Amino acid sequence: MTTQSTTAHPHSTGPTPAGRPSPSPGSGILTASKVFIGRATRHSVRDVEAMLMAVLLPVMLMLVFTYIFGGAIAPGGEYLDYVVPGIALTCAGFGAAATAVGVAQDMTTGTINRLRTMPVPSATVLVGHTVASVVRNLVATGVVLLVAVAIGFRPAAGPLDWVVAVGLLGLYILAITAVFAMLGLVAHSPEAANGYGFALLFLPYVSSAFVPVETMPGWLQGFAAHQPITPVIEAARALFAGTSPGAEGLVATAWCVGIIAVATALTAYLFPRRVAR
Repeated sequence: MTTQSTTAHPHSTGPTPAGRPSPSPGSGILTASKVFIGRATRHSVRDVEAMLMAVLLPVMLMLVFTYIFGGAIAPGGEYLDYVVPGIALTCAGFGAAATAVGVAQDMTTGTINRLRTMPVPSATVLVGHTVASVVRNLVATGVVLLVAVAIGFRPAAGPLDWVVAVGLLGLYILAITAVFAMLGLVAHSPEAANGYGFALLFLPYVSSAFVPVETMPGWLQGFAAHQPITPVIEAARALFAGTSPGAEGLVATAWCVGIIAVATALTAYLFPRRVAR
C-alpha cells in the first residue's frame, strides 16, 4: 500500500490536506492602491447628491457674489475675473471635506480591521480616498471654470499660464485633501470628521478670495495676508490674467508642499496607532 504525499508544492495554490486554501502571495502597494482608488471612485460616482453639492454650491456662490454683491464691490463689472480663483479654491474645500467622512466611515465600520486580516497593505485605502478625491475635485473645479466662462469670465492666460494655473490648483487640492484624510483618520465618527473640517471651509472667506485684504479690519489683515490660501489665490489670479505670479507663486507652492508633507507625516504616525485600538 502506498502512502500519498501530503506535502504541497511550495508554489502551489491548491488546497492543503485539510482542504484549506494556501495563502496567496498578497497584493503589492501599487496593486492595492489601484483597487482602492477604483473603490473610492465608484463610491463618488454613486453618491450623486454629494457630487452635485460639491459642484452646485460653489457655482451658486459664484452667481451670488457676481450678480448680487459684485455691483457693490466692483461697479465696473470686472468682479467676476477677480472672484473666480477664490471660488475654485472654495470648490476644492467642499469637495475635499467628503474625504474626511469617507475615511472616518472606513475607520469606524470595521473596514480597516477587516483589511488587516487580508494580504494587502491596509494603509492604501487612504491612498484610494485621496487620489479619488483629487480627481473628483479637479472635475468639479473644471465645471466651475466652464460655468464662469459661460457667464463672462474671460481669462487672458496663454497655454503655459493655464498649465501652471491648473497645476497650482491641483497642488492645493492635493494639500487640502491630505489634511481632510488625516482629520478623518483621527475622528471617532463620520459626523465628527465633518465637524473637524468645518472651520477649514471658512478660510477662503478670510483671504483675498472675495475682497482685497486691504479692505478688512486692521487686526484681521495680518492673518488674511499670510494664511496659505491667499498666496494660492493671488498666484492663480495672476496666471489667469496672463501675468507672472512672482513671489506669490513660490510662496503658494511652498505652503502647499509643506501642508502635504506635514499631513502625510501625521497620517503615517497616527494610522498604525489608530488601527491598533
